[in-house]
Amino acid sequence: MKKRNLIFMVACVALLSLTLIPVAGAVRGVTDTEIRIGQWGPQTGPAALWGAVARGSGLYFQMINEEGGIHGRKIKYFLRDDAYQPPKTKSIAKELVEDKKVFAMACGVGTATGMAVKNYLEKNKVPWVGPAAGSVHWCYPPEKAPYLFGTYPLYCDEAFLLVNYAIDKLGKKRIAFFYQNDDYGKVGLIGAQIALERRGMKFAATVSAEPLDTDLSSHCMKLKAAKADVVIMWVLPKHGAIMLGTAAKLGFQPVWMTSSTLSDYQLMYKITKGLFKNVIFTTFGELLDSTNPLMVKYHEAQKRLAPKERWGIFYYAGILFIEPMVEAFRRCGRDLTVDNFIKAMESIKDFQGIGPRMSFGPKKRQGSRSFFMARSTEGGNAKELTGWETSDIDAYEVKRRLEK
Repeated sequence: MKKRNLIFMVACVALLSLTLIPVAGAVRGVTDTEIRIGQWGPQTGPAALWGAVARGSGLYFQMINEEGGIHGRKIKYFLRDDAYQPPKTKSIAKELVEDKKVFAMACGVGTATGMAVKNYLEKNKVPWVGPAAGSVHWCYPPEKAPYLFGTYPLYCDEAFLLVNYAIDKLGKKRIAFFYQNDDYGKVGLIGAQIALERRGMKFAATVSAEPLDTDLSSHCMKLKAAKADVVIMWVLPKHGAIMLGTAAKLGFQPVWMTSSTLSDYQLMYKITKGLFKNVIFTTFGELLDSTNPLMVKYHEAQKRLAPKERWGIFYYAGILFIEPMVEAFRRCGRDLTVDNFIKAMESIKDFQGIGPRMSFGPKKRQGSRSFFMARSTEGGNAKELTGWETSDIDAYEVKRRLEK
């Protein structure tokens, strides 16, 4: 009897061991029924308003699952809050890759946070689509980013376009730049500087802020003392709101312009108590009142699946940035591997969802460099000022200046 029990126990242990051995050819994060996707995003901290991006991605995946998934597979989505702190982003990336075994990363807000994990994701061959920051670090040179695909147009491009608009359309000459003192702000600063240099002009002033700054009085006084007739802001939404409030108290009334990082005009109008009116901004996505069929579809899904969420540009940016990712999943069919996914992404040409047209290739990892401009109007609405525009500045030149 004891011998039989021993044989039975040995057999059970052997069977259990076999179940723990990885199946030959298995793909991390992919089973017959699911695809695992991860994302970090600041749900708390100084950049919490940008955290809506990650929740918007979650809505998109919910929609896909509701429609039956992709070739029989549902998306299993893991969202983690990094509070806009790179050390937390590092631990989150490790957890998602090594514990949750995600196949790919979607979006992920922030330049500094993304840079903290970029090499780790590349080393582990984790596809990453749509970093939610217009950094030149992601896709240049493309051979150093084989698993990364940028869908957020570049900060330097929108700064370049804003300066040109201020000079050519508004007739302004004294342009100042208020920016966050990190790569995010500096890439915008360099793009604006290149635009001015081409015209033989210089900034009226450049003023930087740290992410944790709360009193911007001295910053505003410097801009006012420079007699700037245009101030371009490249900061957190909270800093944009604080600056507009401070300027109003000081009687400083330039034309305000901002990057797409403050383009959620309804939100900005609300938190500034109307001071965002007449601010000119660049954007990478359709405006709220767009009748684009996809916009209508996504908005209806939000009202049905996430009624407590506020429908705004930050939120649906989380869809816009990963529309090409889902298209690549579809192109892979049932044979979803990392290599096949990369080939599918590289095959995407002139794809357009609710943002600009995007194209990729074996030597092209930045999908788009186009924006359009709009102006905030009464009641938190907006008016489109231009069509899609693309700058012609050299991203490598911007990167060289940034790394000096």
